[in-house]
Amino acid sequence: MEALYISTGVVALAEIGDKTQLLAFILAARFKKPLPIIAGILCATLVNHGLAGALGAWITATISAGTLRWILGASFIGMAIWTLIPDQIEEEETHIASKLGVFGATLVTFFLAEMGDKTQIATIALAAHYASPLLVVAGTTLGMLIADVPAVFIGDKLASKIPMKLVHGIAAAIFAVLGAATLFGAGAGFGF
Repeated sequence: MEALYISTGVVALAEIGDKTQLLAFILAARFKKPLPIIAGILCATLVNHGLAGALGAWITATISAGTLRWILGASFIGMAIWTLIPDQIEEEETHIASKLGVFGATLVTFFLAEMGDKTQIATIALAAHYASPLLVVAGTTLGMLIADVPAVFIGDKLASKIPMKLVHGIAAAIFAVLGAATLFGAGAGFGF
């Protein structure tokens, strides 16, 4: 269950102020139809993070435990640094909506926005670290929903009141602790 809890918490924090949360704000403001937006976020995240979790499981099965420990430790520390860099949404990610409807636009734009994003990379690393890809994907998907669903309902009203630097600092600290713990052998009993 630790994989589920850590994955949920880390991604929920990392997602605050992320470009997909900004995308949720934009889609909600443009369409004012929260249910298809939330359904699109859920489906896009399940597919995207499902692929990331599968890659993490493959990495665990393919790379030696010693090498994996160093890669994961460095990845978590890299995620800590990346989390401190604010994201910006690109306007073309929102133009797809006019042709696909609200659900389709959300599905496509969220899937594309998550490709190579820090939460996708975190899902790969967490799935490899915990060797529990299903729990990690469930956790990262839940974390995305925890951060993005309020954005759909509340929109820009809440965005200006969240202390983004503090939230990003907490998420970065969690990633850094995971990285250091991995590098120093925490989880050695699990084969890392």
